[in-house]
Amino acid sequence: MDRDAVAALSAAIEAMAPDFTTISDSIWDFAELKFEEQQSSALLAKALEDNGFAVRRGVAGMETAFIGEAGSGAPIIAFLGEFDALAGMSQLAGIAEAKPAADGATGHGCGHNLLGVGSLMAAIALARHLKTHNLPGTVRYYGCPGEEGGSGKTFMVRAGLFDDVDTALTWHPAPFNGVRSTNNLAVLEYFYRFKGIAAHAANAAHLGRSALDAVELMNVGVNFLREHMPQDCRVHYAITDAGGKAANVVQAKAEVLYLIRAPEMAQALALAARVDKVARGAAMMTETEVEIVFDTASTNLLPNLALETALHNNLVALGPIAFDERDIAFAQSIQQTFTDEAISSSIRLYRIKDDVFSNAWIDGSTPLHLGLRAFEGESHFRAGSTDVGDVSWVTPTAQCWTPAWAIGTNPHTWQVVAQGRSPAAHKAMAHAAKALAATGLSLLTTPDLLAAAKAEWREKTEGKPYVCPIPADVMPGGKLPQRA
Repeated sequence: MDRDAVAALSAAIEAMAPDFTTISDSIWDFAELKFEEQQSSALLAKALEDNGFAVRRGVAGMETAFIGEAGSGAPIIAFLGEFDALAGMSQLAGIAEAKPAADGATGHGCGHNLLGVGSLMAAIALARHLKTHNLPGTVRYYGCPGEEGGSGKTFMVRAGLFDDVDTALTWHPAPFNGVRSTNNLAVLEYFYRFKGIAAHAANAAHLGRSALDAVELMNVGVNFLREHMPQDCRVHYAITDAGGKAANVVQAKAEVLYLIRAPEMAQALALAARVDKVARGAAMMTETEVEIVFDTASTNLLPNLALETALHNNLVALGPIAFDERDIAFAQSIQQTFTDEAISSSIRLYRIKDDVFSNAWIDGSTPLHLGLRAFEGESHFRAGSTDVGDVSWVTPTAQCWTPAWAIGTNPHTWQVVAQGRSPAAHKAMAHAAKALAATGLSLLTTPDLLAAAKAEWREKTEGKPYVCPIPADVMPGGKLPQRA
């Protein structure tokens, strides 16, 4: 590790932080949903162009997807950025109470306003360093829309946009600082649309065939199925159309969305086939018809310990984040909205007590993670899903986390949105950028690291060719005709 070079990268990121904090806060304000991130995408792409990157917009059939590139030659290092928000997550910033800015509006409940800009800072800082020192190598920034239920990266992978990438790096806001090697779940999403016959629910109920009854019976059937599926699988649903609000009308249509998760895509597909049978059985019981419509999918994550170790080592070299008393005070006020169980669960889940910096953890009362979790050097189970998984199957990929949120914070909550513009979150974003940029430089200047990451990736993928889980005729937001 060239400590002088890493110090120069960190200094460059600190210098650009005020301007890029403004970009992050603007994206927080926009809070645009999947595939609708027009303003966010444009702002990020312009920042790349202003810093000498050549930008391709509208890639992989997605209007808000883009790629920025700087430098030349091998290797090609990719930085992944996200910038989509969540529906119904509106929340005022900087307060420790649930108070939406506008009822029913959107909000950045997963911190993607920070994620996209942190990766952007890393890419720009590294590209500048290569240019200043006349070093070979290409830096790419991937503007990835629709991570929240849209699988934007999966469409980009399907389009071959990562085929020539040597490695990919990313990060995510969290209540902890460090690298956590995880095996995320593969996920498939399907709409089950039932069609029945309307009738007066009192005078002619015998003539009706209730689509809502079919949805309810399907849900009951799947609940019984949970007892007989592999332990690490997950199935969740949401009734997206109950068929209307009139109780005296037999519902002629109803729809339910299912997410089916499993440790590997083959298992997810097998479980989906069983869910399909339950849906068809519900249709048979109610004499309705069911249409099964593919929505989207993401493949399970393939960890890369060589890359993760390099990321961890760079986080060690960076040291703790310099949070101040105001950061601690605001995190404390947020933490007071959690139960003791939520806080202890967060500490246990992320192994915050196993700290690299021995003086970082004193008595468990600190609301922000002031240290760095120890890296286990092995992967473990995590029940969530991400389209980063698809990238990991076509190029070695790694990610880190930095403490933008108070300990105990869970993603997709109002507390995440409230902390999304805080000074502590901005510091965590810059810290992630420094770790990513330093790791990118390590890959560009240490051939053995790049070779080790690729060798590990080849070993894990041998005999397991990647098959995109999204059919070729499905576009973002599009649907697949009924499956046989």
